[in-house]
Amino acid sequence: MRLFGTDGIRGLANVGVMSPEAALLLGRAVGLSLYQHIEERRPQVVLGKDTRLSGCLIEHALVAGLCSAGVDVLFAGIVPTPAVATITQSLYADAGLMVTASHNPFEENGVKVFGQNGLKLTEDAERKIEDIIHNLKLGSEELRPTGREIGKTSRIDNAIALYTKKITQSLPRGFSLQGLKVVVDCAHGAAYRIAPDLLKDLGAEVIAIGVTPDGSNINDSCGATNTEKLIERVGREGADIGIALDGDADRVILVDETQSVIDGDQVLAILGRTMNANGQLKGNRVVATVMSNLGLDITLRKHNVTVERVQVGDRHVMAKMIEEGLNLGGEQSGHTILKDFSTTGDGLVTALVILNIMTTEKKTLSVLGSEMVRYPQVLKSFKVSSKPPLESLLKTNAIIASIEKRLGDRGRVLIRYSGTEQKARIMVEGEDERLISKFVEDIHSVMLGEIILISKGFII
Repeated sequence: MRLFGTDGIRGLANVGVMSPEAALLLGRAVGLSLYQHIEERRPQVVLGKDTRLSGCLIEHALVAGLCSAGVDVLFAGIVPTPAVATITQSLYADAGLMVTASHNPFEENGVKVFGQNGLKLTEDAERKIEDIIHNLKLGSEELRPTGREIGKTSRIDNAIALYTKKITQSLPRGFSLQGLKVVVDCAHGAAYRIAPDLLKDLGAEVIAIGVTPDGSNINDSCGATNTEKLIERVGREGADIGIALDGDADRVILVDETQSVIDGDQVLAILGRTMNANGQLKGNRVVATVMSNLGLDITLRKHNVTVERVQVGDRHVMAKMIEEGLNLGGEQSGHTILKDFSTTGDGLVTALVILNIMTTEKKTLSVLGSEMVRYPQVLKSFKVSSKPPLESLLKTNAIIASIEKRLGDRGRVLIRYSGTEQKARIMVEGEDERLISKFVEDIHSVMLGEIILISKGFII
C-alpha cells in the first residue's frame, strides 16, 4: 500500500498513517534510508511544523524514530513548509521533514519530506522509504545504535532569519512597499508571525488576519481555500492587495483592489509575461498542471510563451522544470514555483514578486490580472468507495469521448482521483458554463454508478 500521496503523507491525526506509531516508523525509515548513502558521519534532519494541535504528537514520534536510527534532529519550530526546504539547504542538512496537512482541516495532519537539495522526494525515493517501513513492520531490527550513537536534538535559534534572508534575495536591492496597504490572511497557520512582520519590515501598511492560532482553527473559513474574509477586509480597508496563504504557506491566492480573486493561473500569466519580457524566462515556457485554465495558454501565447502541462502536484511541476531546465511553474490552486529563488511552492515569495511587478510597472493588481480571460471551469469532487483504474471505466470513458467531440478545441474534460483523499474529481472546461455544468453532472452520474458496481465485484 502506498503511504505517500500527491504531496507527502496525510491522514486523520492519531490514527492510521498519522498515528504516533506510524510516525515513529516513518522517522526510523527516513533515518535508515539516509544511512544507506551516508557512512562517515551522523546524518542531520531539519524538522518543522505548522500550528495544528496534533503537531507535537507527530513531531515527537518522528523524533523518536529518527534518534533511534542514530540521526540528529534540528528543530525549526513553527515555520512555513518552504522554510524547511530553505533551512535544509542552508545548513547542509541531509533531509527536511515538515509536519503539516497543508490546506486540510485541523483534525488531519501529515508529513512532507525534502531531500538535501531542498526538493521533495522523487517517487522512487518514497518507495524506498515505504519498503523500509514494510520491513520494519515485519520485525527487521537493523541499525539499533546505543550509547553515544543514539541521535540527539537541538534547536535552530535563527530558523526564521535563515528563511527571511533567502526571501529578500528574491527582491531587487532597495525594494520597498512604502505607500502600499496590504491585508494578509495567514490562515492561523505556519506563517502567522513571519508574513506580517516581513511585509511591515518592507514598508507596507499591514492589516493581518488569521494570526491567532489556537491549534484547531488552522484553515477554518480563512486562508487560500476560503477568501471571503479577506475579500471583505480588502474592501473595508481600501487595500491595494490581499494575500491569502494556506496553513503551511506554500501556496497563495491574491485579491486585487476591486475585491476580485487572482488565482494561481493568473499569477502564472503575470509572471510568465513579465519574466519573458525581461529576458528571465528560461525556454520561453511555463509549467502548469492539467487543472490549469485554457485561458493561461491563450494569454501567454500572445507573448510567445508556451505552457507545458503535467499531472497535479507541485512535485510533478518541479520535476518537469528540472528536466527541461525551466524556472517558472505552478498550479491553479496557488502553488507557484520560482525556481531561481525556491525549490518548492512559496506563497510569500510569490506575493512579494507580484508586489514588485506592481511597483515597478506602476500598475494595480486588477490591471495585471485582467489580461488573462478565464474559460469557465466546472469542478465536482465526490467520495468513492474504491479507486479502480480510470481506463477500466468503460462507460465513463465513452461519455467523456462524446462530450470531448462536442467541445472540440474550445474545451476539455479531465477526471482523476485525489492523491490525498478518497475522492474522485471531474473538471469540464468550455465557453458555455450552463452546458459544461450539465456535462459534469452527466459524467458524475455514470462514473459514480460504474465505480459502485466495480467495488461490489460486478464486471462492467
